[in-house]
Amino acid sequence: MGQSTSAAGNSTLHRRRTKSFAFRLPIATVGSHESEISPDYTSYLPDDCLALVFQLLNSGDRKRCALVSKRWMIIEGQNRYRISLHARSDLLTSIPSLFSRFDSVTKLSLKCDRRSVSIGDEALIQISLRCRNLKRLKLRACRELTDAGMVSFAENCKDLKIFSCGSCDFGAKGVKAVLDHCSRLEELSVKRLRGFTDIAPESIGVGVAGDSLKSICLKELYNGQCFGPVIVGAKNLRSLKLFRCSGDWDLLVQEMACKEDLGVVEIHLERMQVSDLALTAISKCSRLEILHIVKTPECTNLGLAEVAERCKYLRKLHIDGWKANLIGDEGLVAVARFCPQLQELVLIGVNPTTLSLGLLAAKCANLERLALWSCETFGDPELSCIAAKCPTLKKLCIKNCPISDLGIENLANGFPGLTKVKIKKCKKVKGGCADWLRAARPLLSVNADIVEPEHQEASNDVVGDLQENEIEFPHLNSQVMVPSITSNSRSRSGYFKSRSGLFSGMSLVACTSRQRKSG
Repeated sequence: MGQSTSAAGNSTLHRRRTKSFAFRLPIATVGSHESEISPDYTSYLPDDCLALVFQLLNSGDRKRCALVSKRWMIIEGQNRYRISLHARSDLLTSIPSLFSRFDSVTKLSLKCDRRSVSIGDEALIQISLRCRNLKRLKLRACRELTDAGMVSFAENCKDLKIFSCGSCDFGAKGVKAVLDHCSRLEELSVKRLRGFTDIAPESIGVGVAGDSLKSICLKELYNGQCFGPVIVGAKNLRSLKLFRCSGDWDLLVQEMACKEDLGVVEIHLERMQVSDLALTAISKCSRLEILHIVKTPECTNLGLAEVAERCKYLRKLHIDGWKANLIGDEGLVAVARFCPQLQELVLIGVNPTTLSLGLLAAKCANLERLALWSCETFGDPELSCIAAKCPTLKKLCIKNCPISDLGIENLANGFPGLTKVKIKKCKKVKGGCADWLRAARPLLSVNADIVEPEHQEASNDVVGDLQENEIEFPHLNSQVMVPSITSNSRSRSGYFKSRSGLFSGMSLVACTSRQRKSG
């Protein structure tokens, strides 16, 4: 009876669950002696809706979904717009079948490792013939590509909007072809190209991309100044990023700033030979919002003050002074007075005091993110100063600064809007400060280092514990040397090496005594 009642209950429940689908999906009735087969509801789903579902999945899930059925494989391939391929030389034979399935690709990434032979011009030309609607191309370590292959690619893919290449061997003609044929190009990124050695500055022009080019990124180029006409000729340039390019760039930055209606909003300068002349020219970019000055030893407070006074819309400022002490309170005070919309400030190797930090906290009412790394003058008074005057700060990062537990206590009592704090390599801060800070501010996300005790004290504690347990040390031979631990040493490796050397000596003596007994 129990079985018959359960069967009747299950049938009633089954009818209730499937009642809502009876008006939309035809469900076949199965006899009592036939095996029940669940219907495939996805067969009634339109192809466009199934494609939208695939777009919400990651790459691995999409690959697994493509193996479910032939219909799913076709729909997934026709609606995959982004592909990243390992660009080895054997990719050439797979291009026809690969791009016949993925015939709607608009974003393509071709990467090859250093130990493999990359694709050549023939493979790139075949890809360009099958992907004429390509909007974005990224090339990494494709060393077999030449200028001729890049010219043919640019002629076939004229709708390209984003082009990025790095660690390739083609030269100026390949990049020039992209600028001459792709009239919709918006972003250009060139990194570590080996073909830019003996190129005349006038050999590369902005071409037909002068009206559309908005972002230029140059990184580790020996003769990067050959892109000067491109930088100057880009009428709608918004972002300029220069990283570790050789040569004096003051004149080129000044020439760029002489353009009318300059709309640059983001500038990155990292390890570039620029001085206050370049910063004075950058100050003409009245719409500037993001500025990174990283390891430029010739930039001083005067140049930073010029930028702050004229660029009043500045939101993000990153300064790495490289511990040259050429940028300090004077420049930061100018930033506090003239940049009220500042939201993010990163200071590395800069030595601010309570004078500049107090003004920044009081004047910049929108400051939300603050990072101070290797700032020798940032101690407990400076931390207490900004903690009391900066209620809008949400994220704080302090690394390798002379703050102590007293500053951590003031941090907990201030910063009412703080949500995340990170404290790294601050030697005066004890290891228990993180737990104490979490207890004092439960809603605060804390990431802090645990400071190791002094090695001399640690070694004494170890010896004391061994003596309390009445462990006798055997007499060591004169040939076995135990490394000494100096009181000034703070490395963890020295401490463990000393202990390992000590116990290795013990084991050596023990082994010798056993051999003598056995003999």
